[in-house]
Formats: sequence, C-alpha cells, structure tokens
Amino acid sequence: MCSLLAVASTKLVIFDCDSTLSAIEGIDELGRVRGPATYSQVEAMTRDAMEGKIKIEDAFGRRLEIIRPRRADVTAVGRLYIEQIEPTAVATVHDLRSAGWTPIILSGGFRQAIRPLAEFLGINRIEAVDLFFDANGDYAGYDDKFPTAFSGGKPVCVAGLKREYSPSRTVMIGDGVSDLETAGVVDLFVGFGRYTERAKVKEGAGSFVHSLSELIPLLT
Repeated sequence: MCSLLAVASTKLVIFDCDSTLSAIEGIDELGRVRGPATYSQVEAMTRDAMEGKIKIEDAFGRRLEIIRPRRADVTAVGRLYIEQIEPTAVATVHDLRSAGWTPIILSGGFRQAIRPLAEFLGINRIEAVDLFFDANGDYAGYDDKFPTAFSGGKPVCVAGLKREYSPSRTVMIGDGVSDLETAGVVDLFVGFGRYTERAKVKEGAGSFVHSLSELIPLLT
C-alpha cells in the first residue's frame, strides 16, 4: 500500500506518467521487445483498460505473464521515458515547484522504469508498481497488492497521500479512466490529451489540456 509519512502541509500536483509525462506506455514498450504479435496483444489490452472497457486487474497480470520482462528490458524502457518526455514537462514541474506545489508521480506502471524519468524531472515521490526479478534478471512477479494494479486504485493512493501530506489543495492530471477515477478525491482533476484524447476523460475532467504547460495558468 502507499506509504504514510507525516510531513508538513503543502499543495500536491499528482502526475500520471504514461502518455502524460512521457509519450510512451511503458507496458506496451515492454511488449514491443517480444515482437509485433506480443506488442499488438498487449497494446490492445492497455487501450481497453485505459478507456475503461475492461478492469485494470483483468489486464495487469496477464500482460506481464505474456511479456515476462527482464530487468534489462525495464532499464531500456526507463531510458525511453526520458527520450520521449512531454516537451514542456521539465519547465512545468520547475515552475509549479517554484509556486509551492509538491509534484508526485502516481502510475499504474512500474517503479523501476519510471524512476529515471522522476529523477530527470527532480520528482522525489513515485507511487507505482514494483517488479521483481531473480538473480539472473529474469521476471519473478510484481507487487500484486499495490492499489494501482486494480481499478479504483488511484483514488486509494490519493487518499493516502492526502492523509500523509495534509495538503491545502490536491490536483491530479492524467489521460486515462484510471486517472479520472480520482476526480472525487482531488480538488481538481485535469484531463490530458496531447497523446491520446479520450472522450470519457474529457467529459469528466474539471479542465482539459493538451500541454503540461497549460497547468501553469490553472494552478499559479
């Protein structure tokens, strides 16, 4: 579960990672390593989950069992997150931090793959699923209890972060239905459509943007 550490009150801006902070979907890129057929199968499941056509938990473990990613594959995807970073992400995170916001990444992706991007952006806190590997670097499972491996998991994490930080304001930005699920537990949910514009997310969002830089006038 999400960790609970008492810290001073602040303002939280919580970013989805895949197709938000970076153009890629990490799980799909892991599938791509296994060839076109695997990529196609995994990408279809990802798309259906992001659009709310299937439950996240119905796709999460299945995709990993199909791919069985190695540690080296995850490292490569970590580099790709940075190579495909959203063009305004660095400046936006910097400006929001300067305006008193604490940035956090909340993802249904994998902590080890996301960490290089978080470090590149200077984001200290990542809430994401841990992958496990054996001594040879082969796939050995994942944290199947972590909330974002399930539908409705992101609101659980946001609620935990709010208990931890006691923020004066909480904002979430993301592109998928799992992000939209947080709308009831944040002060503002911002839908993101640079890479994929989903009608359900656009309809349900308090605001909808196509560039992370558009957060600046909304939040400062």
